[in-house]
Amino acid sequence: MSQLLRQQIEKITPLTDGEFDYILSHFTPKKYKKHQFLIQEGEDVPNDFFVLDGCLKAYHVSQDGKEHILQFALPDWWICDFNAYFNQTKATLNIDCIEDTEVLCLSLYNREKLCSEMHKIEHFFRRKSNSGYIALQQRILSMLNNNPQERYEKLLQLYPALFQKVPKKLIASYLGVSRETLSRFSS
Repeated sequence: MSQLLRQQIEKITPLTDGEFDYILSHFTPKKYKKHQFLIQEGEDVPNDFFVLDGCLKAYHVSQDGKEHILQFALPDWWICDFNAYFNQTKATLNIDCIEDTEVLCLSLYNREKLCSEMHKIEHFFRRKSNSGYIALQQRILSMLNNNPQERYEKLLQLYPALFQKVPKKLIASYLGVSRETLSRFSS
């Protein structure tokens, strides 16, 4: 399973076996059950998570009790409450498992250590961060400029695997529409 991490890193920068073994030694594997939390609002966020298997969601619950999904994560994706992780503050997001999940956990200390020791890893994380910023910007612009059906079609085009793993109720929450509205698009 750790080969998934190596493949992702090597899309950006090549690694020797020794380099990858050293990088991997800074991660901790962990398994979670369906509905189990990796992060809960108000808690510390000691780790960033690389998904090896399973499916997760990151969300915020508003004061009126409505769940607002910010992100899903499938194998080969990263997920975290990045504000809390990088600023070492309490979580403002919840992250839990949509299905049984296996992740590699990377503490901020180990991330910083790897980045200071290995230019390749610093370069990798910079490129991954840039890609994340771009994706977030595109999502915000889509929410501002596209109607719900256009957002649905774009999500389906970009991430068809989500529709195999994620219940429609959660897809609707992510798109900011009702379950009934989503049903009209997908029928």
